[in-house]
Amino acid sequence: MATIHVDGKAYEVDGSDNLLQACLSLGLDIPYFCWHPAMGSVGACRQCAVKQYKDADDTKGMLVMSCMAPAKDGTYISIDDDEARDFRESVIEWLMINHPHDCPVCEEGGHCHLQDMTVMTGHDRRRYRFRKRTHRNQYLGPFIAHEMNRCITCYRCVRFYRDYAGGGDLGAFGAHDNIYFGRHQEGVLESEFAGNLTEVCPTGVFTDQTHSERYTRKWDLQFAPSICHQCSVGCNISPGERYGDIRRIENRYHGEVNRFFLCDRGRFGYGYVNRSDRPRRPEWRDENGHEPVPLEVDAALERAADQLRTAQRVIGIGSPRASLESNHQLRELVGEGNFSTGIAANELACLDAMNRLNRESGVATPTLREVESHDAVLVLGEDLIQSAARLGLAVRQAVLGRRDALAEQRGIPDWNAEAVKTLGQDSFYPLFSAYPTTTGLDAIGEATWTLAPDDIARLGFAVAHAIDDTAPVVEGLDPAMRDEAGRIATALLAAKRPLIVSGGSLGSKAIIEAAGSVARALARRTRQAGLTLVRREANSTGVSLLGGESLEWALHELEEEHADAVIILENDLYQRLPRGSIESALDAADTVIVLDHQRTATWEHAHLGLPAATFAEGDGTLVSLEGRAQRFFQVFDPRYIRPETRIHESWRWLHVLKSGLEGRSGAEVTLDEVTRSCADRHPALAGIVKASPHADYRVEGLKLAREPHRYSGRTAMRANLDVNEPRASQDPDSPFNFSMEGYSGFHRPRQEVAFAWAPGWNSPQAWNKFTDEVGGHLRAGDPGVRLLEPQPGDYSYADEIPPGFTRRENAWQVIVLPRLFGGEETSLRAAPIEARAAAPAIMLAAEDAQRLGLAEGERVSLETETGRVILPLHSSEGFPAGLVGLPAGVSADMVTGAWGRLCAAGADDAGDGADVSPSSRADHEEDRP
Repeated sequence: MATIHVDGKAYEVDGSDNLLQACLSLGLDIPYFCWHPAMGSVGACRQCAVKQYKDADDTKGMLVMSCMAPAKDGTYISIDDDEARDFRESVIEWLMINHPHDCPVCEEGGHCHLQDMTVMTGHDRRRYRFRKRTHRNQYLGPFIAHEMNRCITCYRCVRFYRDYAGGGDLGAFGAHDNIYFGRHQEGVLESEFAGNLTEVCPTGVFTDQTHSERYTRKWDLQFAPSICHQCSVGCNISPGERYGDIRRIENRYHGEVNRFFLCDRGRFGYGYVNRSDRPRRPEWRDENGHEPVPLEVDAALERAADQLRTAQRVIGIGSPRASLESNHQLRELVGEGNFSTGIAANELACLDAMNRLNRESGVATPTLREVESHDAVLVLGEDLIQSAARLGLAVRQAVLGRRDALAEQRGIPDWNAEAVKTLGQDSFYPLFSAYPTTTGLDAIGEATWTLAPDDIARLGFAVAHAIDDTAPVVEGLDPAMRDEAGRIATALLAAKRPLIVSGGSLGSKAIIEAAGSVARALARRTRQAGLTLVRREANSTGVSLLGGESLEWALHELEEEHADAVIILENDLYQRLPRGSIESALDAADTVIVLDHQRTATWEHAHLGLPAATFAEGDGTLVSLEGRAQRFFQVFDPRYIRPETRIHESWRWLHVLKSGLEGRSGAEVTLDEVTRSCADRHPALAGIVKASPHADYRVEGLKLAREPHRYSGRTAMRANLDVNEPRASQDPDSPFNFSMEGYSGFHRPRQEVAFAWAPGWNSPQAWNKFTDEVGGHLRAGDPGVRLLEPQPGDYSYADEIPPGFTRRENAWQVIVLPRLFGGEETSLRAAPIEARAAAPAIMLAAEDAQRLGLAEGERVSLETETGRVILPLHSSEGFPAGLVGLPAGVSADMVTGAWGRLCAAGADDAGDGADVSPSSRADHEEDRP
């Protein structure tokens, strides 16, 4: 700690910070542009000038840039000194000489850091009267819009894009006062984190293009704290709504998870909420398959109750993309012995293994923030940028952490970004990765291996044995690979905080067990190791902790065991298992009830469909891959703008249905009641009641506001329906109001912050006002509660080591490879994600393609026992021979681990192929072998 003196007052600060960060952490306002708490200082903008004095007796002082001055003990500075204030005002004027001053039409207006800093410095006159420099803007893809004329040359964009996120196609071109930030030529930004430019950029150079189509100022958006549903990382988000549609998603600060950044799928994959073809009213379809008939709620529930009362046995199929509360209510309705998790058996076995290892490996699961502090990483069977992108970004920071260590040895503070980068250059902590193809982190990896899944597992088991010779020996391992295992083991043992990362992306339980063995071996040598295991979907961890049977079990019960009714919860079964097995089971059921918010192939097979709420229209709890239970809250009431809709949370539908079956009246229920019931019934989930404040939480006697205090137009929003403004929607399930009435300040610490705003801070930089220190944690504590913690004990090693992969003659083993854009069911229904997704292709080893006489891009037929798919060929030099890779989201008929035959698609197959369009997936029929 250090004592600094600011304008005559003494403060205790962290002596490792610079003066800017120290003052901001104290709540003092200093304007800045180029500095960012996640990226450090470069001193490019000169906006953060303060007067620094030699000692208490110095009256003259000198101007210094506070972002480049250390907060040393005994430092004396003045923020309010006249010379410093005049200098900061003049800097704004210089920076804005070529700025178009187009705030009224700029999409950044209302949450613009440049606006905030202009007001803060007092600059309010434009004196420049000459011709301004202008630039031609570029097309940068479906996510980001470009307006270079607003640039103030702070360099934040390229520092984030290139140095922090590792992108290579955005740069700074030109010199002096004519710098251009863009690509060398127009084209889609390649980085999976490009969307963060919309918040990193302090002006309107990079803006959210998905928001542009129906633009709304920030102060006219309604927000709620929410959790990203697009993968299992559990990033915190702030969705903004206007007129019943989500208009944009911004990062919501969480000190232990995502902090300042999101991946592009999480930021831009919300479009499925706004689809016009969504089911908004209950629908009934008779057994003859006629067109569905819309029903009112009471009529729909009566029909459902009638059908279920006469059923011999009702099966419930849950979903890892639905909340814990909804899955729990379904389980309560059908009974524990009739509940399926809705997850395929192989994936469920992998999830159970991961949950067990999180408790029994002897090492803890680090948070994303903790991941960044590890100094050696082994990744087994995961391409993190594709399967858990935000985790991949954290691993990248861990590997780059070697630069900070070198800087510390030489007394260079870690906030001095350019000095640290220059010193470190290509110095990285060791990263080892084994995966069937190249990954997004290979460029900074010390060694990578492209292996078949079984060989990845064998490598992991060999590393465990090299660390601890009591671990099982891998028989028949290639000597060269044994040497590589020893090399990995040496690096992990030499590290202070080694990290093992694996998961279920390749559907291999052996890989997961191998990762657990490495973690267990490290636990016996060091207690500072970490184990992170990647799950597939937003609530995969939570549903597996809830318990239940596999999806195959549910289908078997329907087809063979006299179960004649099924309730399917927010789950398109056609995305999980081959079409034939799904259809035969559903055809055997007399009653099929589906709750969902999308018209999936499963919905089209339902006798009764009940419109469920998306994350934006409902509340619930998810459990992330680290075992953190977190609550998401309803952003808007769907009936306020569209009174004809009958959308409700799935847990509410199921509760009312159960009450009706039991003949009970008074079916009203609140989120807190359902959450408490879930926690009481399932000991593994007991902590979820503490994941967020209850609905009766108040600040200064007030509920919390969903809308900024400048929110406008509410009285006219429904004028086309009724000139009389109705009462604002009431929310008994959360501590939030559907209005601007309520507490929205930062003085009273709270965990759940719907949107970041503070006087003078309208941009995302306002999060600094809600944290205990800049870049730290929310002052009331970061939201959520951990459910998976290591349990004491000396657990044994896994001993089922698979034999090495052996290629077959004229047969190839199928593996399904995750992909960030196009591999997740709901986000693929968002038009920008669909546009960004690469065209699906069959991946094959170059030598296999050559042996078969197949050319790059040629249409190839892959046929297995369960189905057939036709796609263009992509051959790869490094891909293991004997494998065939398919991108996730193409066809559930192609099961990981199955063996198939390959051949060139004939002329008769010209119309066949893999149709992944959400609008036509329900009608897609693939050929059978």
